[in-house]
Amino acid sequence: MDKGDGLDRGKKSKPSDQLKLTEAELKENITKVLNTHNPHAPQNIVRFNYKEGVYQRVSVDHTAILFEMESNIVYQDSEEGRRLMLKQGLIKGDVAATPVEDGGEVEEAEEEDRPDSVASKADKKGVKLGNFFHFTDRATQTLNNPPRQINCQTAPPPRSIFSATANQWQIYDAYCEELQKQEKQKATLLKKETDKSKKGVLVTETQVLFSISPLAKETKILERMVHQNTFDEIAQDFKYFEDPSDKFRGQEGTLLPLWTFQHEETRGLSVTALCWNSKYQDLFAVGMGSYDFCKQGRGMIVFYSLKNSSFPEYVFPTTSGVQCLDIHPQHFYLTVVGFYDGCVAVYNLKKKSLEPVCKGTPKTSLLTNPVWQVRWQNDDIDNNHNFFSVSADSRVVSWTLIKHELISTETIRLSVNGGLSNVPDDEQLVNISGGTSLDFHKQTDHLFLVGTEQGKIHKCSIHYSSKFLKTYNAHNSAVYTVKWNHFHPRVFISCSADWTVKIWDDTIKVPVFTFDLMSAIGDVAWAPYSSTIFAAVTIDGIVRVFDLSINKYEAICQQLVVAKKKTKLTHIEFNPVHPVIIVGDDQGLVSSFKLSPNLRKTPKVRKSPWHYHV
Repeated sequence: MDKGDGLDRGKKSKPSDQLKLTEAELKENITKVLNTHNPHAPQNIVRFNYKEGVYQRVSVDHTAILFEMESNIVYQDSEEGRRLMLKQGLIKGDVAATPVEDGGEVEEAEEEDRPDSVASKADKKGVKLGNFFHFTDRATQTLNNPPRQINCQTAPPPRSIFSATANQWQIYDAYCEELQKQEKQKATLLKKETDKSKKGVLVTETQVLFSISPLAKETKILERMVHQNTFDEIAQDFKYFEDPSDKFRGQEGTLLPLWTFQHEETRGLSVTALCWNSKYQDLFAVGMGSYDFCKQGRGMIVFYSLKNSSFPEYVFPTTSGVQCLDIHPQHFYLTVVGFYDGCVAVYNLKKKSLEPVCKGTPKTSLLTNPVWQVRWQNDDIDNNHNFFSVSADSRVVSWTLIKHELISTETIRLSVNGGLSNVPDDEQLVNISGGTSLDFHKQTDHLFLVGTEQGKIHKCSIHYSSKFLKTYNAHNSAVYTVKWNHFHPRVFISCSADWTVKIWDDTIKVPVFTFDLMSAIGDVAWAPYSSTIFAAVTIDGIVRVFDLSINKYEAICQQLVVAKKKTKLTHIEFNPVHPVIIVGDDQGLVSSFKLSPNLRKTPKVRKSPWHYHV
């Protein structure tokens, strides 16, 4: 090797990172003790002792297997070793043994080693046992019953050949007779249903109990206590649960299912109206009817409470389908209802009767025009209750309750061309524009909005009944809902059958925001705690919640809330106090949901005014 490689072969080299110890540390003796305890075995395992009712520590096996190998070596002094040596002839013996090979005979050598075996006892007695594994099958066969066939032949039905000629007028007369028979049958069925409703067939058990029993209040409290104990988990979620996963979703939120409300008598009816009570925040009213104009019949008004979802608080059967309702904001016991037959009625929850306090129709109204919206207004100068209604006959009517009688006054009559119609009633049928929705301004009492079947929205005033203040070409189809914002005096929202939701500024004739939900919309509602949050329901069973302060283009919550695919959502309402919404469908079911924290944020107040970008 070359000497110039730089290595000194005579000296020992030390690594540069070697630990440097002193002489005392190098001479120090370190004792290591080996014991039988496994340091990796757990020491904190406990199990519950049901006998003593306490947790006890479990001893852990400290044995550690270091080497294990399977072997075929047999100990020669064992019984198995003796049998193998006898078989191989390594040792001599007088014991006759038969080896076991692939299902052969059983060895007798093992039995000889056992003095208590049956074979040893038999050999001692000189008796040879038989092979118990050989057996024979014995079977018998019985006689089978001979099959028999029984046939019969009936006489053929009589036949006759009929032929005739018919012309158009004979076919027409036959159809007219059939229609008359069907109309008579419908009239008979409707009369029977009317008689049943008058006799109080649909009176609920709780109403009978509470109206008769002197302990009505105590009974209702006891029923609510039982219900709260039964659905304690839902009550706890309603009161305390806050979805912690909102922290990881960014700005999106979810809906937590709570109670579901359904009454047996409402089967076959759809939810056509929802309204919360302003004083009792747990109480809400549900209008039952049908949106299928070919299947109109009875209706029902049901009052539910969040404290008892098993059974309604009040039930009022009606002879016509309910299309809308509204609870008085000050007099919480009064509820106005609009029906499919064009009538309106006022119900009083303080009265024990199932009949309305008063009922009426406009003087010139046709009974086939349904009332699509009713709204309470402030009392007049004489402290008489006052409300407004809009119906399919193009009339906006003011109603005044005077001594249990309803007095109607026509406020505005709508027309197709957008102007007010003043032509006679005979010529009015061609030019009418049916109203579909109505809502009054939250701050200015005399201003209100009217939606029409032609997709237009009219801004009107009670003081100016001869003209519209403004007309918006809002939608391409009928306007289902129009509502003013609770906070901003110029903003309102609308939804239509053209699958769109639009937000408007009443000073601009074009929408500020337009949302296409790609499905038919049932209803839309503003949140009572924020000016930028609203929710909409569609017929595909999805609830969408929007927050314009977070996302101006998409919903921050889009959740399927129905169990069946064919179920269609019809209405939605926010609770005025609690973070809860209720949703109704066409099966008569009302579902309640709790909003997650991301869906109930209040927007920050800005000093600069709100600017629109159109």
